[in-house]
Amino acid sequence: MGRGQRVLVFGAYGHTGRFVVAELRDRGFVPVLSGRDADKLRALAAAHEGLQARPATVDDADALDRALAGTAAVVNCAGPFATTAAPLIEAALRAGIPYVDVAAEIEANADTFARYADRARAEGAVIVPAMAFYGGLGDLLATAALGDWTAADEVHIAYGLSSWHPTAGTRTAGAVSRERRDSRRVLYTNGRLEYRDDEAPTLKWDFPDPMGTRAVIGEFTMADAVTVPSHLSVPEVRGYMTVEAVRDLTAPDTPAPAPVDAAGRSAQTFLLDVVVRSGDEERRAVARGQDIYAVSAPLAVEAVERVLGGRTRTTGVASAGELFDAEDFLRALSPDVSVDLFP
Repeated sequence: MGRGQRVLVFGAYGHTGRFVVAELRDRGFVPVLSGRDADKLRALAAAHEGLQARPATVDDADALDRALAGTAAVVNCAGPFATTAAPLIEAALRAGIPYVDVAAEIEANADTFARYADRARAEGAVIVPAMAFYGGLGDLLATAALGDWTAADEVHIAYGLSSWHPTAGTRTAGAVSRERRDSRRVLYTNGRLEYRDDEAPTLKWDFPDPMGTRAVIGEFTMADAVTVPSHLSVPEVRGYMTVEAVRDLTAPDTPAPAPVDAAGRSAQTFLLDVVVRSGDEERRAVARGQDIYAVSAPLAVEAVERVLGGRTRTTGVASAGELFDAEDFLRALSPDVSVDLFP
């Protein structure tokens, strides 16, 4: 467990940040609260006895260095990550500590791999982007499903969300991504990201019980299109999202997620269905749980715990599936996530 190690949470007062702070405390770490809003940080610190608030902005390198002083790792929960990731990675490299983020922004994650892969590897640093529901969990499932295969023809990732009430951060990050890609949609095909102007297709996906066959938006691409092919030899990564979740996400009046239990989780449930195909053979991995924002906390904190404990397979910029033993990591997520593998 955390053994009292200090871990900076940037964006600690945000929706996902609060889940990460709670998860760190539950595991024996001491969260250090940071972000740009000093008032919100002080209010959060007042609600958690003994925690420090260290305000900082990403355009102030000295403030970031002061915030990271004496910490063992940093978890970046503050989007848009197109703005926050690089300054915090630079600060983590200066401090000589690992960096983890929960970015779902495709372009921001691609930037992290492109910009820091060589430097982080040369310095023996560990940088883990997209260590969350989007990017991290799908990559772990795909890696576990692949098993002893060295390559596959396709990875299909179907997101069975009962609903999707986006946070303010999700809406802001989505706007930034749309602007960066000129409102085009993105698809990982033929071994690279392609941007398209046509509409995504509406299809049917046969989810495992109890969800069953559902209408989905096909070619619904999320951060898994960056994490999965970063280390797996797969030329096609296709995503699918339940129609009702897309409807929620795109409606301007959909409210933010509301807590329904003592942990602060929303009523949203998810079933993440990953199918890996090689020739005529298929393998499948399925994860079930509650609240895609809340579940990002055990994913990110489990990553921090394993990195600090030396339970990693490489250095540099690495996705969850490359850095960790995927099956072991997935088992460690119980009871937050229930996982089934079907070879």
